[in-house]
Formats: sequence, C-alpha cells, structure tokens
Amino acid sequence: MSASVSIDAQTQPNILAINNIEVIYDHVILVLKGVSLVVPEGGIVALLGANGAGKSTTLKAISNLLRSERGEVTKGSIEFEGKRIEAQTANELVRRGCIQVMEGRHCFGHLTVEENLLTGAFTRRDGNAAIKRDIEMVYNYFPRLRERRTSQAGYTSGGEQQMTAIGRALMSRPKMILLDEPSMGLAPQLQEEIFEIIKKLNEQEGVSFLLAEQNTNIALRYATYGYILESGRIVMDGAAKDLRENEDVKEFYLGVGGEGRRSFKNVKHYKRRKRWLA
Repeated sequence: MSASVSIDAQTQPNILAINNIEVIYDHVILVLKGVSLVVPEGGIVALLGANGAGKSTTLKAISNLLRSERGEVTKGSIEFEGKRIEAQTANELVRRGCIQVMEGRHCFGHLTVEENLLTGAFTRRDGNAAIKRDIEMVYNYFPRLRERRTSQAGYTSGGEQQMTAIGRALMSRPKMILLDEPSMGLAPQLQEEIFEIIKKLNEQEGVSFLLAEQNTNIALRYATYGYILESGRIVMDGAAKDLRENEDVKEFYLGVGGEGRRSFKNVKHYKRRKRWLA
C-alpha cells in the first residue's frame, strides 16, 4: 500500500481532500510533512497512529484551529466540498457543515446537558421548532442524555460527556464531523456504544466522519478506510479490512504477530521504518 493517495484517483465524490500539506508551529517546528488524504462523501475514515504522531494537528488544520496554538498550514491545500478552506475561520466552516469534536470532550461543565446541546445550534437561523426537533433527534441517538438533560455536564460520566460533545456537534446540522480520540478514557463497553452510534449517524443521517484514533482495533472495525500516521507522515493507507489483515499492522498496532502478542513500545523505531519501506 502506498504512503499517499492520489486525490484524482478516487472514483466517488470526496467531501474532504487534503493534498500534501505541511504544518509548522512557532515558525520553526515542522509537525506535518506532506500529508494527503481524502474522505468520501458519506464515508467513515480513520486516521490512526500513536500519541504525538500528528493526528490532532491534522484535524485542527482542517477546522482552522491551528492559529490559536501558533500553528499554520505552510504548504499544500485543503478542500471541503471542492472548495479551498484554508483561509476560512472555524465559525465559517461550521456554517458550511464541517465541525470538530475536540479530544477530551470539552463540555461546558457549569451548563446542563441540554444547554450544552443548544450551544451547538448557535450558527443556525432556521427557528426554534427545527432546533427542538433536532434536540429530540439527539436524544433518540443518545437516550442516556435524555435522562441526564437537566444535570450539569461537569458532573456526568466521561461517556456521557463524550455523547454530549458529539450531540452538540450534531446540533449544527453537520455534513462532516472531525472526531478526535472518541474512545479515549472510556471503558470498552462505552467505546463500543459510542462507535455504534457513530455508525448509525453515518448510515441514517448521512454524516461523514474523519476519526483520529489511537485505538486501531476498534477504529478499523467501524471505518471503511484508514490512514496510519507516524511522525507527521502517512506511512500506510488502505481499506479498513485490508489494514486489519496486514501483518505489519497486526504486529505493531493491533498487538498480534507471528510470535503472539507484542508490545508496540518495545519495538525499535528503526526496525518499523524498514518494514514500512520494504
């Protein structure tokens, strides 16, 4: 599998296309080095890699949240629905239908769950009736939030806060959600519950997803396509089912190799690099 994807080679329309971008922090620190990826319309794409690989930076480059961290896209292009978006603000992107759910959930702890959901509708101009319908839609996907609607978000569980953060994003009526580490800090059962809801939102509401995840195992079970990011570069990509069966991915990311389970931390970096390039 190649380490980059030709955008022109895709046969189905892409809602998002990143072409050879570089990101620099503080004018000197090169974090992303020629990253290219695409998300087909109505697809679920996983961006995989260890902590510090550049997954969150990639999402922030798309949603234009880099500037608040003294970062900038210095090369390449980012297109949403066929139009360049590097110069647009995060607020403008939300209005266009692209929104990011940040790592760590970031709910407003002093507001109730329902008040948090309503903050997601601040860009809308279609009236209270439509917003109320969408609140009900969110509660149908997340029944637990209906039960906790009057609770302060800061006193809810980690899983409930993640549901609140995704529900708040849905209230903006997005075409695409950039979801950063949705499984982080959650018990396995809750991880499955969150990903099942992501799948339903994709199938029933037509929302496209780009998921940045360290948990390669669960991400590749729900995504249709995956990219593996290491040290700011895409080192492997392919259909999720192919990545699940790839021996390198099984050994170094899923923890299973020819010698049984192996720790990713115990594998020397130079050896892994040589395997990717072989």
